[in-house]
Amino acid sequence: MTGYGDAQGRLNGVTYIIEIRTVNNRYFKTNIKVPETVGFLEEAIDNLLRNSLSRGTVNYVLRLKNESENMSFDINETALKSIIESLSRIVSSSDLKSPIDIGGLLNLPGILEPASPTEEAAELIKSKVLEISQQAIEKLKQMRAAEGRALEDDLKKHCAAVKQDLEQIRSRSEAVLPRYSEKLKKRVNELLSEAKLKLDEETLAREVAIFAERSDISEEIARLDSHMQQMLASCRSNEQAGRRLDFISQEMLREANTIASKASDSEIAHYVVEIKCRIDRIKEQVQNIE
Repeated sequence: MTGYGDAQGRLNGVTYIIEIRTVNNRYFKTNIKVPETVGFLEEAIDNLLRNSLSRGTVNYVLRLKNESENMSFDINETALKSIIESLSRIVSSSDLKSPIDIGGLLNLPGILEPASPTEEAAELIKSKVLEISQQAIEKLKQMRAAEGRALEDDLKKHCAAVKQDLEQIRSRSEAVLPRYSEKLKKRVNELLSEAKLKLDEETLAREVAIFAERSDISEEIARLDSHMQQMLASCRSNEQAGRRLDFISQEMLREANTIASKASDSEIAHYVVEIKCRIDRIKEQVQNIE
C-alpha cells in the first residue's frame, strides 16, 4: 500500500529529519538511507519497520542538520598523507613552486568527517531516532488506513457483483438438466425414427444421470459463495489480511474455472466470464493490501 509519513526531533543540537514512503509490493522490502556517521542505526531501523509493517516497499530516509557549535571531526590521516605525497611528487617533477593547500585538501570527500559518537552517545541517538521513526510510521499508517478503507469499499463492490452473477448461475443450473434431457430425447428420437426403432427410456435415463453428475456445479457454487463471505469477513477484521485475501482470491478463481469447465450452458458461461473479470480485479487490489 502507498503511504507517506515524516517526523523530526532534536538531540544535543542535532536535528534528525525522517521521511518514510511506501509503495505497493506483494512482499516486504526496505530501502534505508542514513548518513555514514549513524550507519550503526540501520539494523535497528530495519527491525522497527519490519515489526510495524508487513507488506510493500518501504523507503526510509534519515537526514541530519547539525546546529551545534561544538562539532568534532575525524581526519582520515592515511588518505590525507597519501594525497600530499602524490602532490609533492608531482610538484617536484614538474618544477612547480605552488604550495600545497592543506585547507583545500580537507574539503575532499572522505578526508574530513564528523567524529563517530561514543557508545553512550550512540545509545542516546538510537533511542531518539527510533522514537522519531515511530512517529513517522504512525503518520504513514494513518494514510495507509485511509487507502485501506477505499480498497475495502472496492472489494465489497466486486463481491456484490460476483454474488449477483452467482445467483443467476444457480437459478440457471437448475433448468439445465431438464433441458438437456428433452434435447437428448428429441435428438435420439429423430435419429431412431428413420430406423423405425423405439427409444429405450432406461438408456436415456442413464445418459441423463451421467450428464447430471458431470455437470453438477452446486458444490462449486457453494464454495465460491463461502470464499466471498470469508473475504468480506477478513476485510472487517482488525488483523493484517493481505496474504489471506490473496489466497482467497486464488481459490475463488479456481472455483470459477471449475464451474466454466463443468457447466454445458452458454448463458452460464457468460456469467462465469463476468465473475472471472471481477475476480481478476480483486486479485489486483489485494496485492496492495497489508
